[in-house]
Amino acid sequence: MTELYPPIEPYKQGNLKVSDLHSLYYEEVGNPDGQPAVVLHGGPGAGCTPDMRRFFDPTHYRIILFDQRACGRSSPLAVLEENTTWDIVADIEKLREHLGIEKWLVFGGSWGSTLGLSYSQSHPERVTQLILRGIFLSRDRDNDWLYGYGASELFPEQWADFCSGVRKAEDESYPQAYYKALTSSDKSTQLAAAKKWSDWEWSIIKLVTTEKPTDDQFAINFARIECHFILNRCFLEEGQLLRDASRIAHIPMTMVHGRYDVVCAMHNAYDLHQVLPHAELVVCPRSGHSQFEEEIAAALVEATNKYRVGK
Repeated sequence: MTELYPPIEPYKQGNLKVSDLHSLYYEEVGNPDGQPAVVLHGGPGAGCTPDMRRFFDPTHYRIILFDQRACGRSSPLAVLEENTTWDIVADIEKLREHLGIEKWLVFGGSWGSTLGLSYSQSHPERVTQLILRGIFLSRDRDNDWLYGYGASELFPEQWADFCSGVRKAEDESYPQAYYKALTSSDKSTQLAAAKKWSDWEWSIIKLVTTEKPTDDQFAINFARIECHFILNRCFLEEGQLLRDASRIAHIPMTMVHGRYDVVCAMHNAYDLHQVLPHAELVVCPRSGHSQFEEEIAAALVEATNKYRVGK
């Protein structure tokens, strides 16, 4: 089975001011003269990790990673103002222009797949290939699956723990109740809710999950930003990414999805493939959601190898 490339350090790091409020951390890895590729991390609010550099042949690709607004090494942290899908789509373009790149491969998973579809449908002329993992379309059914009825049926103990994190009114959804806690002026209330929110997703991210994030600031960034996006359907119209799929029908594309993905149910990838039948759909039969599960990681590396231009 294809393995990740060895660990590698950036050859360049920087910060890009994208608004009066927000500044983004970015890094470049691999071959400075290589084929450009941009990595869109999940969450939203999770930030990049060093192992995300390892899906690409570093002798061939110029790999660009960045932490999206208000998370990771970007600043300020956990801010919800000026933080929408379309702000981040604009940031990707600002980063591309800042780095002097004409076109690039777009690689994203989970929320990063939502963002990759939003960006490529807005700027198809800037995308050479798409590699998306753990497809998330952010329709009402997709959001309800994760924060209502669906995933809760497979992981009832973890769901009960998630529900215990807030007091929900009868007419509220859990994201609505959590949003109140996560935007509370009381920092201890924010942190307690953030940990419950983060623990829920990390409890179901793999078929067998053994670790959860322990950093308080990560939990705050992740929970506040993700809850903000979920409440707003990721700032998309219902079904928008399927409706506008024809804009990217000409772009070579690979989708990788775990058969037992509980975070982003398999119907996301299936429905997208119905409107983009030219795309390659790789279903990993013994995997959940995480990009680092063995089958999924191997499929992603095989996709980046396949799209190497000039090799």
